[in-house]
Amino acid sequence: MSNIPKEKILKILVIKLRAIGDVLLSTVVLKNLRHNFPSAKIDFLTEPPSSEIINGNPFVDELLIFEREKNSLKKFCELRKRKYDLVIDLFCNPRSALLTFITGAKYRVGYAFRGRGYAYNIKLKPRKEVYHNVEFNLDALRFIGLEIIDKEIYMPIGEEDEGFAEKFWVENNLNGETVIALNPSGTWETKRWEIEKFAKLGDEIAKNFKAKILILWGSQKEFEDAQRIFSMMEIKPIIPPKTNLKQLASILKRCSFMISNDSAPMHIATAVGTPTLGIYGPTNPYAQGPYGEKHLWVRKEDLKCIACNLTKCKIGKICMKELSVETVYSAFLKLVEKNEKSLNPDIKF
Repeated sequence: MSNIPKEKILKILVIKLRAIGDVLLSTVVLKNLRHNFPSAKIDFLTEPPSSEIINGNPFVDELLIFEREKNSLKKFCELRKRKYDLVIDLFCNPRSALLTFITGAKYRVGYAFRGRGYAYNIKLKPRKEVYHNVEFNLDALRFIGLEIIDKEIYMPIGEEDEGFAEKFWVENNLNGETVIALNPSGTWETKRWEIEKFAKLGDEIAKNFKAKILILWGSQKEFEDAQRIFSMMEIKPIIPPKTNLKQLASILKRCSFMISNDSAPMHIATAVGTPTLGIYGPTNPYAQGPYGEKHLWVRKEDLKCIACNLTKCKIGKICMKELSVETVYSAFLKLVEKNEKSLNPDIKF
């Protein structure tokens, strides 16, 4: 442990460049920083896709955007001119390490992975056991002697976003209904459960719970997948319009449950308090699962290659292909029971 003199810390920079879900998981540090440094200026540096996650956070004074294709020596100099006292790098890749070093801050905190130790004068070591990314982020604060008062991740939602979701709810007659979101998206192909299975799962839940099903999407390819799921389902789901991240968060906040591949929308659902079931294969739910007591995850447990962390699979993505609808549905029933929702399903599996 390396305690720092709190009274000398007037300007703080937190760095987490990407990805969207990982940036959301890093927001756990912000309320704790504000508690420990109530008078300090706290800035956050991230890349454009994740800016919505931070914009509007009440514990951040200024959001800084790092655009890789537009960086120059001048920009680096501008970062140095900000004269931060404390920089906490929660990304710790070669680029964020360089940015940390360039700030010239007196206290530079980061995980000193290979080739990056030069950037930090307070060097962190990850635990040997597998543990959640939220705790990974909080360990950076613990190591410098800060008090942890809160372990919640935070997604800011504005009035316009709430209005967008409320309009969508009214237009689709969803008030008073049990609404369950299915998210078949995922940045890696290996993380995506088959859309045919999402369609069958959606029909079983709609039938047994008399629920309305939402099929979420982001990119054009994901929209096409949502349309295919729509065409496969006997009880037709609802496909929301295109949303930004905050609008999506407001929609998810109104849902009874969420079932999702490992992805940013899954973490957004947990941040707004919607009970969530994560579907896992190549990634490790112990490190990247839905965070919090309300949530569960499911995977094909008997595979030796489970949690391989590979973006491409040479053996046919069996972790997803062999994960049955029955298994995921059973896990969903456990999620319902865990959250004591009185939906009284007529179970047919």
